[in-house]
Amino acid sequence: MNIHPEAADAGLSQDYRNAMRHLAGAVSILTVGEGESRTGLTASSLTSFSVDPPTLLICINRSSSARPELLRGGVFAVNVLRPEQQALAEQFAGLGGLHGAARFTGGHWTTLATGAPVLDDALASFDCRLEEVIERHSHMIVLGRVVATRLSEHAEPLLYWSRGFRRLAP
Repeated sequence: MNIHPEAADAGLSQDYRNAMRHLAGAVSILTVGEGESRTGLTASSLTSFSVDPPTLLICINRSSSARPELLRGGVFAVNVLRPEQQALAEQFAGLGGLHGAARFTGGHWTTLATGAPVLDDALASFDCRLEEVIERHSHMIVLGRVVATRLSEHAEPLLYWSRGFRRLAP
């Protein structure tokens, strides 16, 4: 049987997407910029890269509207969301058509060390300096050196699994 590599890749790509839907991930909002240049995106591809020094790894689609501001400013915050913040997750994912600074409505924002927007009542927030960007395929791998954190006590994460938002079972 002859299979053209392009056809095999297309089928594998869909199989890969379907398989990845079985991984649950915490939902975060990555924020960049100041004032009217603020923007951000919703992400579920976040992990600890290193504890010493504290460094995060987050994967971002290269076509994201936040990409230019992230690369220009060199600082960002990652805000891990609670279940009751699903509307913000949807807003920053582009649902509802909001762009740029308009995505910040509905939340209370502050800053920590870098000046990147931090959500006041996030489950956890990481204030980062951009350390490295590795561009591969459709995404860029962003390494951020954590310079400050903020934690909330006694809260659960908003999760994304099987193409939908979820919460932990009681």
